Amino acid sequence: MQKKPLIGFIGQGYIGKNYADDFERRGYAVVRYALEKPYRNNKKKIKDCDIVFVAVPTPTTPKGFDASIVQRALALVGKGKIAVIKSTILPGTTRLLQKKYRDRVVLYSPEFLSETTAAYDARHPFSNIIGMPTEAAKHRRAAREALAVLPQAPFELLCSSDEAEIIKYTHNASAYTQIVTFNMLYDVARAFKADWSKIHAAILADPLVCNRYANPVHKSGRGAGGHCFIKDFAALRDLYAKKVKDKEGIIAFKAFEEKNKKLLRSTKKDLDLLKGVYGSSALRKR
Repeated sequence: MQKKPLIGFIGQGYIGKNYADDFERRGYAVVRYALEKPYRNNKKKIKDCDIVFVAVPTPTTPKGFDASIVQRALALVGKGKIAVIKSTILPGTTRLLQKKYRDRVVLYSPEFLSETTAAYDARHPFSNIIGMPTEAAKHRRAAREALAVLPQAPFELLCSSDEAEIIKYTHNASAYTQIVTFNMLYDVARAFKADWSKIHAAILADPLVCNRYANPVHKSGRGAGGHCFIKDFAALRDLYAKKVKDKEGIIAFKAFEEKNKKLLRSTKKDLDLLKGVYGSSALRKR
């Protein structure tokens, strides 16, 4: 019987922790490293892991997108080992990081965990996607090895790392725009003194409408909040402006951002996260 690979995790936030918990539940030996006290002594042990999943912050600030924490994490992976980035990173980042760390294999695998259901989501993925920075045989082989240790999913895909990175941003941008759009429709309903609960029931019954975010008052208030949506949409808008340079598209991105800021401010939802991405000016009414 073939020995199971030793699995490492860098980062023990809700993503890294729940993935590590699932691997342990499935019988894998796991090494967890994070800055928190229970895990910080495992830093040197990461180099011995066969496959290392990187789940660390990738903040967007007023200065732009920042992948420096991912870069520092990759330096801990052993030579010849496999690093699988789970953090959300801009398209093209995996290719750049692979060029920097040529003596280890770098892959990208987007995660789709919700903070409130992360344990379940880690155990029951709807898709497993592995992105490769090149079509080299070593990347194909490493991608298959990484895919083999993940819990089975109904959809599996090996693709380029650029494609995998775009898939993640597509997922988050779709959710963000749905939240903002349903909030605008909610305002229309209120203007007509319509009962949103009836409208919501019809939306839930409509198979052609994605309805996960059809409830405008979500969690602690209105708008697309949380640790991912605000920062990722801002990073995507900036990337779109630099790469696509379409005037109308840029205006559309910015309009969604401004409406979302207003929604968050109106219910004082995730104002600390809003400030972290856009600065103090985002907290002021316009």
